[in-house]
Amino acid sequence: MSDLVAERARYVELIARRERISSKRLLDALAAVPREEFLPRGPWRIKSEAARSYRLTPNADPVHLYDNVLVAIDARRRLDTGLPSLWAHFIDMLDIREKDRVVQIGCGLGYFSAVLSMMVGPKGSVHAIECDERLAVRAANCLRGYGNVRVVNGDGCKDVGKPADVIIVHAGFPHPHPLWLEALRPRGRLLVPLTQRDREGAALKITRRANGFEAEAIQQIRIFPGHGRGVTALDDRVADWWQRASALAPLRFRSLAQGLPSD
Repeated sequence: MSDLVAERARYVELIARRERISSKRLLDALAAVPREEFLPRGPWRIKSEAARSYRLTPNADPVHLYDNVLVAIDARRRLDTGLPSLWAHFIDMLDIREKDRVVQIGCGLGYFSAVLSMMVGPKGSVHAIECDERLAVRAANCLRGYGNVRVVNGDGCKDVGKPADVIIVHAGFPHPHPLWLEALRPRGRLLVPLTQRDREGAALKITRRANGFEAEAIQQIRIFPGHGRGVTALDDRVADWWQRASALAPLRFRSLAQGLPSD
């Protein structure tokens, strides 16, 4: 096997340079968390950001995972791990601090849950919600050494537990669910990909302000669709959200349910 410590250091340097990551806590977490511990045994099906199809790694050496590649969790469903550079960029923009309570909607096999665990520290917490029971069981097993992470098999559109400093949605939705907005603490931040049926869309960062909410579209995205209570297909009520997001236009609003279905 290759020197994985050195490979992780190179991987982190690549991501930091590409995305201009400013959070030392994030970079330290990426360097410390072994990506191979949150995947099935190799060889793995991987692909670059722009690739249409997977390629099989030549062997089970984890060195192949320390690149900016997607790794198949379920190739049949086109369900992959998050692209490291993309999610590192999103996490960096959320300004996650020690002692924060972070909620994940869709944690997959838990790699980024582990990264967030290290960022918030022992006095913070990560509440990782996964609707797929098999993935939730596997994630809980992978994360058993991370004492500040709780994995829940459930619907992240129905219950997120206590109020949160940060909510990260790891799947595409047609609108920000009112539950997520209500759950944000003052100055809390929500990251949600808004997508259409073809999985294309834009990621929004929404911040709770004293007199309402401020939404900032970050970048275009293509992502696996989410499921949950109150999720509707794109229609006239939510089209404005997606159109503004896809145009990367700023948006400010006060009502939790402006144009949004509540159940």
